[in-house]
Amino acid sequence: MPSGGAGGVRHGNLSRTALTALAPSVWGTTYVVTTELLPQGHPLFAGFLRALPAGLIGLAITRTLPRGTWWGKAAVLGVLNIGLFLPLLFIAAERLPGGVAATLAAAQPLVVAVLAVTVLHERLSLWRLLWGVTGVAGVGLVVIGPNAALDTVGVVAGLAGAVTMALGVTLTKRWGRPAGVGATAFAGWQLTAGGLFLLPVTFLAEGSPPAIDGSAALGYLWLGLVGGLITYALWFQGITTLPVASVAVLALLSPLVAAVLGAIVLDQTLGPIQLVGFALSLAAIVAGQLPPRTRHTPRDRRDRHTRSPRSHDAPATRTPEGTPQ
Repeated sequence: MPSGGAGGVRHGNLSRTALTALAPSVWGTTYVVTTELLPQGHPLFAGFLRALPAGLIGLAITRTLPRGTWWGKAAVLGVLNIGLFLPLLFIAAERLPGGVAATLAAAQPLVVAVLAVTVLHERLSLWRLLWGVTGVAGVGLVVIGPNAALDTVGVVAGLAGAVTMALGVTLTKRWGRPAGVGATAFAGWQLTAGGLFLLPVTFLAEGSPPAIDGSAALGYLWLGLVGGLITYALWFQGITTLPVASVAVLALLSPLVAAVLGAIVLDQTLGPIQLVGFALSLAAIVAGQLPPRTRHTPRDRRDRHTRSPRSHDAPATRTPEGTPQ
């Protein structure tokens, strides 16, 4: 345990949260990089190059392979977090306005809050749900334009993408990381699994790869090395060391960064409504890092009173009801 008591722990959590937040912040650059540097019409190829080369580099650096049941677990997590998520994300992006797709993706913290009950056996937190809804509303105000149109397939794909990654995040929290395996190796496993899953999907759907010039090579390098291996290592490190709901709400940073870059690089405007949305989203992100309030029932207070020492004649004993879960 870090020195400094509770303050040291809070400081450590703050540092880990800041590092974890770098991942969705970098992912927010994907839209600008894709539109300005990459060849158009090959989104799955971009996802494939983002995953497999970065995963193989991670394996080469760490020289660590899964063992035992972790072959299957790494494959499942890689498909959920990367292999399925990226195609669903691109389908939503192609069939919906970018703002609508981003808002659907922002529903991920809400899904995580529900999955935490069924998968992690945590209590349903109204605090998390409330701020999750606030975050989705904030992102919607930032990125949805007045002429946004809805497409059924796009909406289903966007929601499925949010559920897929939320399930991947929750299972990552439940399974943790094997002892002695670092975050880079763990990210390498999943990126490789997701990339291998995308390999046949990409070439069946898009055919031959596009020609790659200098700008495209720079864009793919950024998406793969920085937006892939480095950020996923930070992301998975955060999931395994921080509360899962706190990590999930950090995903709201991605559409916010994309909107800021759109204003700076693409001369898109941010009006008063967008600024209100920014404030709501940032409030949801900050609130998501705070522990939810615990409501003590009369039984909780009675049990706490019963457990308090009444005399020093006999040592305290622990009953099954008092055993931590």
